Amino acid sequence: MSQGCAAPAQTAHLPATVDLNNEAVIQGTVQRDGNPVSGAYARLLDSSGEFTAEVVTSEEGVFRFFAADGDWTVRVLAPGGVSVDSAVTAKTGEIAGLEVAI
Repeated sequence: MSQGCAAPAQTAHLPATVDLNNEAVIQGTVQRDGNPVSGAYARLLDSSGEFTAEVVTSEEGVFRFFAADGDWTVRVLAPGGVSVDSAVTAKTGEIAGLEVAI
């Protein structure tokens, strides 16, 4: 399955090759009625609302971005025309977690 933009596989666990001391990670899951939503698009928007990146959620509904420190918006576009925005702050050395219910 294509991951778009050469993004790595979206898995629930951070790959062992990632040095969290040097990365700011935004990671989350997309769920509908408590069930994971695969095939949804997660878009990363900067503080001005400009598109920065996009990945497709995994079978487990997982998405992940490596971002610069700061405030971001994750916009999830799911089957059925559903769109949900979530604000998140990324900080080097941390995983900013999101659970998006659609």
